[in-house]
Amino acid sequence: MVDASWDVQQTSCEDRRTQRIGSGCHVVQDEPAMNIGDDAGTAFQTLRGRNFPAIRQFTIFLENRVGQLLEVVRRFEGTGIRICALSISDAAECAFVRFLVSDADRGRDILERSGLAMIETDLVGVQLPEGPQPLLRVCTALLQAELNIIQAYPLIVRPNGAPAVAIMVENIEMAMATLHEKRFTLITEGDLDDDTGLQS
Repeated sequence: MVDASWDVQQTSCEDRRTQRIGSGCHVVQDEPAMNIGDDAGTAFQTLRGRNFPAIRQFTIFLENRVGQLLEVVRRFEGTGIRICALSISDAAECAFVRFLVSDADRGRDILERSGLAMIETDLVGVQLPEGPQPLLRVCTALLQAELNIIQAYPLIVRPNGAPAVAIMVENIEMAMATLHEKRFTLITEGDLDDDTGLQS
């Protein structure tokens, strides 16, 4: 049985099949993207929108120099777009910065205009239920479906006023269906962009 465990990996540009061009990293191979279609096997077969039960993660590659992250964060200043979650993995030649923003479409445009190497991936956002071990309940539900957790990190904001985590899994369609069936609350992009539902 596949263990739903936390998989923390330190990788380099070469390990992720990227090539260095100038002072940055150029992506050659993307992370796996989600495919929602007639054969997905879930009830989530609608066009993507604010209520679509998946959230988009952007991964950018930065040279290991002082101030690089600050330059990226400043690109969102004055745009009304929040950074809702952030994860940084330092490698030998560049850092991998993964984050979620409150408006994924506009956030992608800003990053693309900056010329940064970037990949986009779908994650499951799930609200942690009440109780002494909410994360245990989420991991148990995914384990019962034999789904492995590849990445996970908490949201900085609190959609619906409750703590939540963003999770990358091997099969996002199955994960969404499993969590939905077990009555977990899935976080949508609309939740991240809802001013009334965001509490620090």
